[in-house]
Amino acid sequence: MEHRHLGRTGLRVSRLGLGTLTWGRSTDEHAAADLLKTFWEAGGTLVDTADVYGDGEAEYLLGRLMEGLVPRRDLVISTKAGSVPDPERRFDGSRGHLLSALDASLARLGTDHVDVWHLHAYDPHTPLEETLSVLDLAVSTGRARYAGVSNYCGWQLAKAGTWQLAAPGARNPLASTQMEYSLLQRGIEREVLPAALDLGIGVLPSSPLGRGVLTGKYRKDATPADSRGASDQLAPFVAPYLDQTAGHIVDAVATAADGLAVTPLQVALAWVRDRPGVVAPILGARTARQLTAALSVETLSLPDEICRALDDVSAPVHRYPDHDWSTL
Repeated sequence: MEHRHLGRTGLRVSRLGLGTLTWGRSTDEHAAADLLKTFWEAGGTLVDTADVYGDGEAEYLLGRLMEGLVPRRDLVISTKAGSVPDPERRFDGSRGHLLSALDASLARLGTDHVDVWHLHAYDPHTPLEETLSVLDLAVSTGRARYAGVSNYCGWQLAKAGTWQLAAPGARNPLASTQMEYSLLQRGIEREVLPAALDLGIGVLPSSPLGRGVLTGKYRKDATPADSRGASDQLAPFVAPYLDQTAGHIVDAVATAADGLAVTPLQVALAWVRDRPGVVAPILGARTARQLTAALSVETLSLPDEICRALDDVSAPVHRYPDHDWSTL
């Protein structure tokens, strides 16, 4: 698998990442082991998790697998902190919480450092400079090699990225931002992606297959029994991408796939993987078979005319002030 630099850093990661959102919940240790081994044997290095995935079980499970299945040195481990199970305060970016969360993550992972540590979301109740100072402390103490953010909107990313660049040597530039991005969700192209490109921050797309909808499995109102759309827990997560607009985009992806003699999954994944600013889409496969199908995209590059057609059919509405003023 090809590797890319994470933003403007010296860290190189595989251009596809492995996500662990369901580990410790619907993905048990046996299935997780198959996923990790399949990913590693294909040349994958970037494995993404978070302290709240499976209430910590995802990190714990990944740590166990690194003990006996895949060498720690072969992986680039990314985890996140800041989300809390509190209905009154969903995100906690305070120094105390974040440092405690990082230490707990390291204990569960069974390692003395993570390669990339992300703030899971923006906390409006904590001064941003306090939150960002924790990233610098984590790097300076060796508990994290690089730092990034997740789910920051355009102005939040621009503010955070600029703050980190304002004191060279004293603060660590943001290496990455993790955001949902696919043919069904191109919202980051308005402000987040331009900010990331300008600041040298690498983009790690989550849900690059439109929460599974871009595989084509839900076409013609079908809902496979073993799909997330049929799960009581995850059906609401999939539902927003089952409308008529999404259906037109999925049909276009399927048409492109037929013309190229590949699958809709491969077309959708190749499109987002090769977008400007993207470093590595994060794959949320549930089985090794699904993961193998996704990894097969490595040899596919979409023709320019296919990319343009998909761009057109999925184009988000960008109006003032997002448009170039010269076109208004």
